[in-house]
Amino acid sequence: MRILVNIVTTFLLLLLFLFASPSTADIKSIKIQSDNRPMILFQKFGFTETGNITVTVSSVSIINSIVWPTDPTMLGFFLTSDQTLIQLLLEAQQNPGMCIVDSNYITLLFTFQHLSPPPQSSFNKSYPLMFPGEYSLFFANCNPESPVTMDVRIEMFNTDDGATNNYLSVGLTQLPSLYFIFSLIYLCFLGFWIFLCFNNQRCVHRVHLLMGALLVTKALSLFCATAEKHYVKVTGTPHGWNVLFYIPQFINSVLLFTVIVLIGAGWPYLKPVLLVKEKLVLMIVITLRVVANVASIVIDETGPFYKDWMTWNQVFLFADTICCCAIIILIGWSFRSFSRTDGNAARNLKPLSLFYRLVVNYVSFTRIGVFVLKTAVAYEQQWVCAAADEVVSLVFCLVMFHMFRPVEGNDYFVVDDEGEHEEAVEMVKG
Repeated sequence: MRILVNIVTTFLLLLLFLFASPSTADIKSIKIQSDNRPMILFQKFGFTETGNITVTVSSVSIINSIVWPTDPTMLGFFLTSDQTLIQLLLEAQQNPGMCIVDSNYITLLFTFQHLSPPPQSSFNKSYPLMFPGEYSLFFANCNPESPVTMDVRIEMFNTDDGATNNYLSVGLTQLPSLYFIFSLIYLCFLGFWIFLCFNNQRCVHRVHLLMGALLVTKALSLFCATAEKHYVKVTGTPHGWNVLFYIPQFINSVLLFTVIVLIGAGWPYLKPVLLVKEKLVLMIVITLRVVANVASIVIDETGPFYKDWMTWNQVFLFADTICCCAIIILIGWSFRSFSRTDGNAARNLKPLSLFYRLVVNYVSFTRIGVFVLKTAVAYEQQWVCAAADEVVSLVFCLVMFHMFRPVEGNDYFVVDDEGEHEEAVEMVKG
């Protein structure tokens, strides 16, 4: 049994460190209910030399097993860094009967033998971090036959100027300023787009209105993200801005993929209506984006300590991957379909080909490139990953909006007169 527990522990550690990212470290209050997991990752945080962690445990109860009596020294909280993780895993494999809390590769904070007597069964202590680095807070239960129930409150912060607590991980402190700058950029972008549409009203299509709404929701989501990160940085709680952030972010994500599908299908610049297959793909993409956004919200609002956290990560990855594949396949299918067509549509496949490459590069970097960048960049520079993601998204929008802007002489929008309209309708029917 102990060997199986250590194997499971090793596997869980690998998965959690693969998916977990540095926490924004808003002050967390967590309730663990009848949980017998051997390892629970609570939080990952980047500390400076002035870092501090406060752990408060209360209302602790353990269901004792008759076969395996609970030893309080076998349950406890500890810190570990990324540098010692591999050594910890190797030690656990080489010594199957060893309890993690006895390892020399961890910083043990306390075990349950330090709890106050019942009925309080609580413990509260602050620990200054003497060495800067990125640390993860774990709870270990070396007795799988003893489920634990407890209330946990965690505060992780760095002290700026010796007095001010900064609740953002050391690599994320630049996020409020970063998001604010990008929100201003998108506001300027929106103003120029409105000016362009107003001065070229005859060329404006419904897709241009959706593109404008895309800019509005993006600017709003970045502004809300600015306020959320600011309040978390200063007070440790988002003060409701996280909810306000999720609303425009949710709409923006759905709108972005909707616009990509519509443009990739050739609507309205190559044909005035969508095929049945294209409508089906659009509905599938919208549904998957809704599922992916719901999963993303659950992931952000809970954490690795949540039992189904890994499941929600898998749901997000599955929905997001299928969604990205669907839009790429749709654009490729549209390109091959129009390439076999004579007339005006076939002569204007160059923008569709360029758009296909643009979407592939955008999806590849924001899904794969950013993940690789996160693993390569030091924890003190994790804000660079967020900056790179926003820069790529901005460049993608700039190029897409430029290609399909509503101006006279834009060859990308060819369905203007009745003859071309009828030609496109016949092409779609055929």
